[in-house]
Amino acid sequence: MSPKQQRGEVTADLILDAALRLFAEQGEQGLTVSAVTKASGVSLGSLYHHFGSLDGLFDALAERWLSRLLGELVTALQATRTARTGIRAIVRTYLTFAREHRDAALLLHSARTDQRNMTQARELRDSQEARLSVFALWIQTHVESGELAPLPLPLIESLVLGPLVGVIRRWLSGVDDIEPDLDEAARILPDRIWRSVAANPK
Repeated sequence: MSPKQQRGEVTADLILDAALRLFAEQGEQGLTVSAVTKASGVSLGSLYHHFGSLDGLFDALAERWLSRLLGELVTALQATRTARTGIRAIVRTYLTFAREHRDAALLLHSARTDQRNMTQARELRDSQEARLSVFALWIQTHVESGELAPLPLPLIESLVLGPLVGVIRRWLSGVDDIEPDLDEAARILPDRIWRSVAANPK
């Protein structure tokens, strides 16, 4: 990588880091061009050069953290041998990611990201194909082995990830009387989710 490319990456990282901080502190309304340039110390021209627009910046930010989350999930999954231990690894890795990267979790579970996921679903799956194919292969392998119920792939994904997304959204809300305990969720959810997708739940 040339020095110019390295400088470009550093600049892009400064912009992305500042954008995430602003989003976490002020929500979508705080993510403005002027706020990002001020917080990052990067010029307006550099922001547009790297991301094209504020929407482009948001897309790049969401893609960056989705890629990181999926990468951690894939790594955890590949270290397991059975479907049941795979479910446990997914649950614990997702909850740990949310705890360690709360700002990113706020972004990934925001209404703006939900809207993006709905309108750009095909493009998102294409951009993350390498990682998503690992999940699909893992599910297919364990369905064929008789460990997982022979359900459609999207349904298995929903049964596994849906409860995690729900728990994390409530945790991120910050309302004490409804905020779940992530340690308790990590203990309870693996078996509950396992029973929903296992071919022979026990």
